[in-house]
Amino acid sequence: MKKNMKKLLVPVMGLTLIVPGIASANTEAAPTVNTSAAELRSTLDHLLSEHYVLAVTAMTKSYDGAKDAEAANKALDQNAVDMTPAIASVYGEEGAKEFERIFRGHNDYTADLVEAAKDEDPGARAAAEDEVEQFVTEFSAFLDTATEGNLPAEAAEDAVRLHEEQVLSVFDNYVEGDYEEANMEFRKGYKHMYAISKALSTAIVTQMPEKFENTKTDTPAVELRSALNSLAAEHFALAATGMQKGFDQKADYDFVSWAEEANTADFKAAIASIYGDEGAAQFEKVWQTDHINAQAEIVAATLKGDEEAVQSAKAKLDTFANDFGAFLGTATAGKLPAADATAAVKEHEKLVKQTFDQYTEGDYEESYASFREGYAYMFGIGQALGNAIVTQMPDKFAETAMPAEMPKTGFGGTEDNNMIAMMWAAMGSVLAVMAALLIRRKAIQK
Repeated sequence: MKKNMKKLLVPVMGLTLIVPGIASANTEAAPTVNTSAAELRSTLDHLLSEHYVLAVTAMTKSYDGAKDAEAANKALDQNAVDMTPAIASVYGEEGAKEFERIFRGHNDYTADLVEAAKDEDPGARAAAEDEVEQFVTEFSAFLDTATEGNLPAEAAEDAVRLHEEQVLSVFDNYVEGDYEEANMEFRKGYKHMYAISKALSTAIVTQMPEKFENTKTDTPAVELRSALNSLAAEHFALAATGMQKGFDQKADYDFVSWAEEANTADFKAAIASIYGDEGAAQFEKVWQTDHINAQAEIVAATLKGDEEAVQSAKAKLDTFANDFGAFLGTATAGKLPAADATAAVKEHEKLVKQTFDQYTEGDYEESYASFREGYAYMFGIGQALGNAIVTQMPDKFAETAMPAEMPKTGFGGTEDNNMIAMMWAAMGSVLAVMAALLIRRKAIQK
């Protein structure tokens, strides 16, 4: 596992090298996604959102008695361990040990909730919920003390309790077979982790401004990077999970596919807010044709044992990497060179395929190691693409580009306006999503 964890750092670090100037110093006046505060927020974006994804996965897999349940729980535990160095870098070894004791320990409560559901034992469920509430109180008090009140216990409790409620809501709906609601709740809970990341990183930077070179976690440029982190990493998680669900012919496959389509709609809305409707339309065409659809084809061909069809579908992903790399190169006016973008997208697709292949072969620990590597890689893509866009449009992402009193999104508007745009985009794509689901269902059932 340690060998695999070293691999996780390579893609993110390596990606920062493919964009000219990404690691170089910026002038004080120039907006940038590369600051000490931005790195802290991105690190927390990564680890906290991954915790959520793995917690939901581990609970549902354990409830199903899936063959990869043990590997999923090990990955969840390792995620908690991996948070320790980040905490130690801010609060020292003693603070990190206390963090790990509290945070790592709370993963055990999820196992208790699963057993209560399997046994249909309301008493055990109530006891497990009490344990979760104790964790919420203890962890929130830790955050209050650690940040010297910059993240007050009451605010931390509200945020952490909501997270726990969302994990449980996804699980309960899954157990009840309400897969539509489960996936809707999954997406809400996923996004909430980025709100926690922002609140915690802001509290730390406010507490220790000199340690973070007096940079901020909420500039328009940093908001852009975080938004791209969220969209890119969610795409990877849903793609990998969806392919597993398709291979296992799970009842919720169509609904995970719906979530992936909804992520595409959000991505399209984000692209539209930067490059306009025409750019968004081009994005959707490239993103969907030889990418999302090709993943479903790989699953269907694998189930049939048709290796020729598998290779044909995988070749489409190479075509997608070339086409999408060219799109990004053109859209960013070369700030993210097409060749570098293509190489990054190909690496992403390789990790998606690797995660799936190892899963179908029954090598579950390696599959989850690849999943974690691929998930981490998306945060390098968020950084690289964010850097290119900010470099291309510095005026759009200047710190004065948004009113100081309004939440910043990095997309040229308030968070509420951005969410409204994404909601309309998602609503407008419902028919297309349902059509895609029918196509996938037919492909799997053939």
